Amino acid sequence: MSGGEGMRGRPARSARGMPDESTLADVLSRASRGDDAAWRALVDEYSRRVYGLLRSQGANPDLAEEITQSVFCTLAAKLPEYVEGGRFESWLFRIAMNRLRDDARRRRRHARPAGETEVLEGLAGPAPEPEPARADADDLSALRAAVARLSPSDREIIDLRHVGGMSFKQMAELLGEPLGTLLARHHRAIGKLRAALQEAGIAPPPAHGGSS
Repeated sequence: MSGGEGMRGRPARSARGMPDESTLADVLSRASRGDDAAWRALVDEYSRRVYGLLRSQGANPDLAEEITQSVFCTLAAKLPEYVEGGRFESWLFRIAMNRLRDDARRRRRHARPAGETEVLEGLAGPAPEPEPARADADDLSALRAAVARLSPSDREIIDLRHVGGMSFKQMAELLGEPLGTLLARHHRAIGKLRAALQEAGIAPPPAHGGSS
């Protein structure tokens, strides 16, 4: 595959078989601006690596698949903030390990609200220690208001994934859309939701390069 072809689809590879750094930087830049082809290239290139890492850390196949999807939800929200300052793969792997630890913590909490609260956790990164009930209620109220500001199409994606708990494969079958297209739609919807949450003071401020 030539460098030009890699720019339009999968990232071009170096002689070692890894994505070429300069091409990867361009793909990351285009994906952060909402380029669907660039986003699909990132998913194709790195989803299997994230899945393999999670399996190697003891996650069963179903959990590894679910967390891999969660990692790319987080990536969709954080990618516009990413600044080259370290290897992208290492940054992505740190997100994956944070999500694995978050999952273990959630499984130990019996009274933690499901559904909408999971959206906040996915956007905000590593789960915080339990907050007072009033703070949780305020956050959920702000979340509902932010979701209400989205377009019907964006709300559909958020509701199916984060409230309905559907996998991307199930959503693709339900909506009759290719998985890559659905991931791109989710990427855009999460970006809009995260911006609204940031305005409400819920989502964190832009992160520096290399942080998870």
